[in-house]
This record gives sequence, C-alpha cells and structure tokens, in this order.
Amino acid sequence: MTYGYIASMKTQHGSRDEVVSILLSGVDGLRESGCHLYVVSVSDDDDVTIWVTEVWQSKEHHDASLELPETKAAIGKAMPMLTGEFTRQELSVMGGLGL
Repeated sequence: MTYGYIASMKTQHGSRDEVVSILLSGVDGLRESGCHLYVVSVSDDDDVTIWVTEVWQSKEHHDASLELPETKAAIGKAMPMLTGEFTRQELSVMGGLGL
C-alpha cells in the first residue's frame, strides 16, 4: 500500500518563506528515493504555518529519505527557524488524481 504523510510546522515570525525555500531545495532526489508526491503549501491567512503533503512508495522509502545527507542538511538548516510546534498524520493512500 502506498504511504502518505501530511505534516505542519510553525516557523518563527518572518522565517516562513526561507523555510519553504529550504524544503523545496532538496526535491530533486526525492523521486529516486521512492517519492511520488511532495507538496509544500502555505496559507495567505497564516504567516507562520507550512503544510507538507507527501506520497511515498512505502513507509520504508519515506524513513530512508530522512537519512539522506541532503535531507539531514535541510532539516539542520531549517530547525533554528521553527518553533517546535508540529503536527503529523500517517496515511494509507487509496488513490487519486496524479498518483
């Protein structure tokens, strides 16, 4: 079954766009790592929250991607700009447009 992951994170005021840029900087290698969908989203009504929606070949592929050097570097760069407020939901993806 395809693995889905939806997460949100709150940034320090004024840091949202820089964190979005960091999250999007490492997308090139994700497809090769088993990622089918990686979407970073923000709302015009909330200047501190970032939403990330991911669909992976499997949970194991997702977990392995967190060990990639570029992923670790991006996380390390973004962490000082985050508040520590996170949400996450793991899902079994049943289908949809674009998958």
